[in-house]
Amino acid sequence: HVTHKIINTSNTLRTSMAEANSSPAGYCRMAIPKKGRLYDVCCEMLKGGGIKFHRGARLDVAVCKGLPLTLVFLPASDIAMYVGEGDVDFGITGFDIVEESEVEVEKVLDLGIGKCKLCVQAQVSKKITNPADLAGKRIVTSFPNLTKKYFDVLDKEKGTKTSIKFVSGSVEAACGLGLADAVVDLVETGTTMRAAGLEVIADVLETEAVLIKNPQTKHADLLSKILRRLEGYMVSTQYVMLVYNIATALLEKANSAAPGKRSPTITALEDPNFKSVSILVHKKEMSEKMDELHDIGATDILALNLANSRM
Repeated sequence: HVTHKIINTSNTLRTSMAEANSSPAGYCRMAIPKKGRLYDVCCEMLKGGGIKFHRGARLDVAVCKGLPLTLVFLPASDIAMYVGEGDVDFGITGFDIVEESEVEVEKVLDLGIGKCKLCVQAQVSKKITNPADLAGKRIVTSFPNLTKKYFDVLDKEKGTKTSIKFVSGSVEAACGLGLADAVVDLVETGTTMRAAGLEVIADVLETEAVLIKNPQTKHADLLSKILRRLEGYMVSTQYVMLVYNIATALLEKANSAAPGKRSPTITALEDPNFKSVSILVHKKEMSEKMDELHDIGATDILALNLANSRM
């Protein structure tokens, strides 16, 4: 009897886990990277866009609150394929992954995060400056399709056949181990590349995180809503609201120095000789604009952070 109880409890637990790790019928599905820095940034963006969810332990699916949306947590390298094949409606991954996967998806939004370049790299000691000199040589990469497309052009010009070998990680070590004459890999800061004694010979592709969708998705309306929310959050992270008071006689000069993103919002005060002004200013310019306004004669200058926006 005890054995039967244990088996029944185990089966119930597995059934419960399976149900928790699934999407309700008719819900839109959105894929995001399941771990790493891009996962953290995606979660922050979704939170900023008012997309609320709870991901249970050991689960790769989370149903959102207040929206008919299920988040599916997948390896970033697989997301483009899942979107292209229609298993999920849209997702966030790197543009390099989209191009490497060679699937039919539509890019909806550049997210401005994870910016880097896919580059041809060779050992500094070899003093190679022309990528054509690597045509017909041995290339190691985690991006065989993009690498082949790049070297096919050079091979056609030189009548050579470049050997392209796929490895899933530690690409930068290939040259030092004598396994390759060059590598094609992502470069962000260049620290890892330089530590391996490599340098950039040529750029293959500029990439960043992107929102992509399946062209046949049936959830276009929900996608539009999520797109507005994400765009609003992105704007809110780039701008601050400056609010200040200024004498009416100095208003034109202040508006000229700090016109804002579109145009100032000017509000009358009880004192007819003063106005209150609100403008959107890029965060990078915030301190400079506050100094300028102060020097012109503005007072009570406040910088307010934004939670979200609709432009």
